[in-house]
This record gives sequence, structure tokens and C-alpha cells, in this order.
Amino acid sequence: MKHLLLFLFLLNTFFSFSQQTVTPFLEDIAKQFPNVRDIAIAPNGDEIMFSAQSVIGNVSAIITVTKENDKWSRPKIASFSGRFFDLEPFFSHDGLKLYFVSTRPLDNSTNKPKDFDIWFVKRNDLKSDWSEPINMGSPINTEHGEFYPSISTNGNFYFTRDNPELKRKDDIYMSKNINGSLTEPIVLPNAINSEGYEYNAFIAPDESYLIYGCYNRKDGFGSGDLYISYNTEEGWTKAKNLGNKINSTKMDYCPYVDVKTNTLYFTSKLDNTKTSLEKPLSINELINEFNKYDNGLSRLYKVSYLGQN
Repeated sequence: MKHLLLFLFLLNTFFSFSQQTVTPFLEDIAKQFPNVRDIAIAPNGDEIMFSAQSVIGNVSAIITVTKENDKWSRPKIASFSGRFFDLEPFFSHDGLKLYFVSTRPLDNSTNKPKDFDIWFVKRNDLKSDWSEPINMGSPINTEHGEFYPSISTNGNFYFTRDNPELKRKDDIYMSKNINGSLTEPIVLPNAINSEGYEYNAFIAPDESYLIYGCYNRKDGFGSGDLYISYNTEEGWTKAKNLGNKINSTKMDYCPYVDVKTNTLYFTSKLDNTKTSLEKPLSINELINEFNKYDNGLSRLYKVSYLGQN
């Protein structure tokens, strides 16, 4: 009976996705930057952060927008960002902490970047300013690269780590929250991880599912795809590709689910640039083609996600 219920739940999830339409998100704001990625939405829904990057991705800053009179404000660089390579924000469930990834040095005595670590800033209330960044330290950060924080309601901490000692690519890790302290992280099982690249994992608040990126898997559509694994009494299910309504032949990554609105947000390098033309383009038509939203640059998208409990 349990297996039948799981099968029906999986079927409902994929049917739900197949019936939905992927649409641009924050289109007018995102187009102001060469590349955007990894969205985070505050619990009250009135604040969004994302990463804006240069054309080749060697400059990265965290951008913030707030909702004012039901409209999104003009973008600005978050108070703690703009100097070092920062990306991948994630709000705590009370909105009073924001976790992010950075190569910033551990102190202000040098400008020399270090490996990727997970940092956080905090504030007293939703109207207060953010603190100075604080490095999470051990056991989350190591001499290896740590990326893409995501936290369940019970405080369990999920992230990506590049650990050369395992002699494979990036993996998804989890550190349990026990009485307010995080345990030594463990690598998630092979139902989720493989010898290839696994990254950008979003954990459901109740830990019922994990949506994350995988690179060039045999059942993929090309480059990076989004996959989902369910947390059952028997353990994590084998990850399933979210299908070609979500994934494209280009890089699809950085998932985030707003469970209040049942919306999946993600980043894609979707490219619908016209390459077969019946007649020569005018200069305006050419510029419009270059500047269309789905032109192969990293952009934000959303789709209704109806497959949850």
C-alpha cells in the first residue's frame, strides 16, 4: 500500500508539471543584468534576493528587491555584498538570517579570495539592517568548496560540497540540527548522489523531497537538469528527471520552491534565439533578438508546482 501511494504521488507530481507553463520571473529586473541566478524569497514574500553576474561570470553580487505597493522596487546591491564574489542566498524560516556563499577572506586584513564558504548575516527584525557577514565555520566549511545552503524547518542544513577526497565530483551533504548545533555533515546516499556532479539542492521545509541539479546524466536533456528525490520510510527514492517541461537542452539549475504559493522558481540558460530566418533582419529586429529574455543567458523562471502533499 505504501508503495502504491508513493507511485500515485510521483505520478501526480510529474502530471502536474507536464500541465504547467514555464514563464519568466522578474523579467524587467533580470534583463538589467548580464546574468542572474539563484533566487531566495523571504518568508513574508515581500523581499527577494538573487545573484547578478558578469557576462563570463567572474563578478558576482547579491541583489535585493522589495515589494512596495504590490510592485517590486528598483534593484540594489545587498548591504553586505558588492565587494567580493557572493552568490546563492537563502533566508532562514523566520527571515532574520540570510545564508549565502562567498570567496571573501576570513578577515579584513587582505583582499585575497579564499575557497567558497557559506556565510550568514542576521538582523533583529524584518525592518533592521543586516549585520556584517559571519563565516559558518566548522563543521560546514572546510578547505574544500561549500555551496548552495538550504534549510528545513527543523534546522537540518543541506548544501553542496566539492570534496576531492571522495574522488568524484560535487555531492549533496546534510548536517543535522541537534539542540541548535549542527553535526558533522554526511554525504547523501547514491539514490541522490553519483560519481558525477550534483549541486544546487533545495530541501522541502518538511524534508519530504529534494530538488537539485545534475550534470549530463544519461536520462538528461543536455547540460544541467533538475531532478527530484522523495524522502520515504524506506529512505530517499532514486532521483527522477523533472521532464522537458522544466528542463531544456541548456543549463537548468538553482531551484527554489515557495511552498506558500506552490511555485517552483529556477534558473535556466534557455535559448530560443532564432537561427533560421526567412529574410534578413533589420537592425532593430536583430537587437531585439539579441535582447530577448530567453537568449541563452542565465535568467529566472517560475512554474506552478502542484505535486506537493
